[in-house]
Amino acid sequence: MMLNVIWLIPLLPLCGFVINVVLGRRLGDPKSGLLAAAMCGAAFIVTLVTYFDLVSRPEEARQHVATVFSWIPVGGLSVDAAFLADPLSITMALFITGIGTLIHLYAVGYMHGDPKFSKFFVYLNLFAFSMLMLVLGENMLVTFLGWEGVGTCSYLLISFWHTRESAATAGKKAFVTNRVGDWGFMIAMFLAFQAVGSLSYSTLNSAAMGGTLVRSTATAITMMLFIGACGKSAQLPLYIWLPDAMEGPTPVSALIHAATMVTAGVYLMVRVNPVIATAFTWAPAVIAIVGAATALFAATVAVAQTDIKKVLAYSTVSQLGFMFLAVGSGAYVAAIFHMVTHAFFKALLFLGSGSVIHGMHHEQDMRRMGALRKLMPITAGTFIIGWLAIAGVPPFAGFWSKDEILLAAWAHPTNPALFKVLWGVGLFTALLTAFYMTRQVIMVFFGQARWEDHSGDHGAHGEFKPHESPAIMLLPLVALSGLSIVGGVLNLPFTDSTKRLFHWLEPLVHFGEIEGHASAGEKWGLAVGTAALCLASMGVAIFVYQRNRAKAVEPQILVDGWRYDRFVSWFMGNPGRQAFEATAWVDRNIVDGAVNGVATGVRRSGAVLRRTQSGFVRNYALLIGGGVVLMLAWFLLRAVGVFG
Repeated sequence: MMLNVIWLIPLLPLCGFVINVVLGRRLGDPKSGLLAAAMCGAAFIVTLVTYFDLVSRPEEARQHVATVFSWIPVGGLSVDAAFLADPLSITMALFITGIGTLIHLYAVGYMHGDPKFSKFFVYLNLFAFSMLMLVLGENMLVTFLGWEGVGTCSYLLISFWHTRESAATAGKKAFVTNRVGDWGFMIAMFLAFQAVGSLSYSTLNSAAMGGTLVRSTATAITMMLFIGACGKSAQLPLYIWLPDAMEGPTPVSALIHAATMVTAGVYLMVRVNPVIATAFTWAPAVIAIVGAATALFAATVAVAQTDIKKVLAYSTVSQLGFMFLAVGSGAYVAAIFHMVTHAFFKALLFLGSGSVIHGMHHEQDMRRMGALRKLMPITAGTFIIGWLAIAGVPPFAGFWSKDEILLAAWAHPTNPALFKVLWGVGLFTALLTAFYMTRQVIMVFFGQARWEDHSGDHGAHGEFKPHESPAIMLLPLVALSGLSIVGGVLNLPFTDSTKRLFHWLEPLVHFGEIEGHASAGEKWGLAVGTAALCLASMGVAIFVYQRNRAKAVEPQILVDGWRYDRFVSWFMGNPGRQAFEATAWVDRNIVDGAVNGVATGVRRSGAVLRRTQSGFVRNYALLIGGGVVLMLAWFLLRAVGVFG
């Protein structure tokens, strides 16, 4: 039975990591990369077999815990190194290992010739291991182990080309920002253990469903986990690390910052959906508001970016906001649905951008591109499929998943006024998404060939001409483009039988899932109206950037990301630094001063008392005699009535 050996899924990438640490340099380019890809592919096969094992079981038996060993048996705290195989964890593991394998293969071609080729795949396999630990963990502590692992690997991979100061700074920025989220996760673990005496998800969720988890505690756990999710999944106000993370190699952007790590926060919130449902109603509302605000904020910034990867980075932040809007709306299946389809088309877009950068001799400025579809036909064709998917054009994958989220907000039953507003924000964000992605496609693949004017900037001697990428980089693009076309079949809304993902996840989310009230006419009207408006938005972008019939509106404040990053840097360097220095002074002079003062007082008192301990018997006899005299005087005076 495969469920008993689910530990093989994370073990295989770990073995790839160990082998490449020991033999990577000897294997060299490309063998070390192919080994890493093979290990990730083997993990995908094991996950696939595990999936079929689960499918063959009745619905109530689709959950299995495989305990490897007892990890922390301390007093009332008992934590096992255990893995949980259920529909949610296996769904996550499938796209982590499947898309991860494609990205590993792509990286073999992309990183060819890099002097640290084998080290890159050491980090990539370690990341895959950590991410699988995160999603397969049976309890919060095992998840936290993977959570910290992917944070560390993110730092190593973002700053992989650390000789560039910008890359080194971006890595440190990601590491420090994520520590804020880690604090929230740890506080949530402390609260969970204090409330139910366990860190197991099943115990915590059972307490929430059984009514034994106090509502205030559930709310506190929800908000602390949401802080953790904001850090890892780049939501306001902690999103600032992700756009700078594009300093890493493009396969890193595709694997970590599109398909896997940034979705960890969404996964965590769905995993504890009974706790969110038990919390006060304002808690999921806050999650939905932050998600919608992040989606709109990032989309407005993406409209004015000129770096091909920065556009996709802000797009990722925006799409993650959609997922948190779904979580806050109680549409957990829609959140996972969009997470999966987003992994397909965003990994495709990032790898497509990497193919463009590779063919353009590492140029990333879209203003120096144009008309590349003729020279890079496969890259262009697959990128266009990703564009149609993220823009919400039917029947591509992104249309179906985004429509589910907007419908959940529109039909929310408990707070209709607020969620109608959030639906409006989500719809406007979808229109902006269609606009800026159309802008990107036109600037890169259509229009005039502006790269001819900057051939000297690329170090070209003679004629400079972009070129198509090698086959090992194009194969993953073709596979992901196919998934971006057909991915919507996972959860089509037509009949009950086509809602495959809903029925697959329903046993895990039935307590927290909120079913909206909308008629069939409303649903069709919203879907058709949204698609039509997105097509119109794409038409506006074509009118502006392809036909040049109107001047592009790209204000500097959007180019600068509303200057939020600059504000954070100023705040941390000025009032923030002064506050930290004041805190350090209080700690040094008051907290430590009190402790040191007590110690000094004891030391000085001891020095005084030492003088009474001379070591001479006559001195001790004198003291004893004096004491006897005082006692006799006391009794005598008391006897004559002096003290009454």
